[in-house]
Amino acid sequence: MKMHMSLYWGKDATVLFSEWPNHSVGMYILAILFVFFLAIIAELISNQPIIKPGTNPIKGGLIQTTLYLFRISFLYLVMLAVMSFNLGILIAAVAGHTLGFFLAQSRALALANTQQDSSTAPKV
Repeated sequence: MKMHMSLYWGKDATVLFSEWPNHSVGMYILAILFVFFLAIIAELISNQPIIKPGTNPIKGGLIQTTLYLFRISFLYLVMLAVMSFNLGILIAAVAGHTLGFFLAQSRALALANTQQDSSTAPKV
């Protein structure tokens, strides 16, 4: 089995598991989509407020720890996929992280604007 040690294009990659995507264009596209969505999910988990004020500290700690487990697992899977040195996989990972960050920050900004509008609204 030959491993590339420099960036290259092509469907003949090994991503995360031996014999995957197995020189198939369809499986290569699936690998690209898998890495793309893993990167989006990792960014969404990383940049979202999870615990509401007043949450039980034990319950809040367990929720944060569980989400941290998933976040780190997804990030390591994306990193290992990028280590295939395939440019398609690299572009998918960068695009996924970028889109995930955009979605998370857009949602945070919309939430902040909603809270600001409700706090400055005239009281009747």
